[in-house]
Amino acid sequence: MRFVIKLKYLFEKQGFHIASRLAEKLGMRANNVRLFFIYISFVTAGLWFGVYLTLGFLIKLKDLVRAKRSSVFDL
Repeated sequence: MRFVIKLKYLFEKQGFHIASRLAEKLGMRANNVRLFFIYISFVTAGLWFGVYLTLGFLIKLKDLVRAKRSSVFDL
């Protein structure tokens, strides 16, 4: 269990260090960089959910337009 805690601490330390170095290079605060990464992850997840819903709607629309008819008189 101690190994897992040390590993978690190492990943957290390195992750925050990356955000700090990036913020230092860009000349802004590290909190703003971390918030940007959080917001952009929500945006990208929401974007693909919107694409999924749009494709589902188009497939349903295609099925409604191209209904199977057995003869000419079904129009």
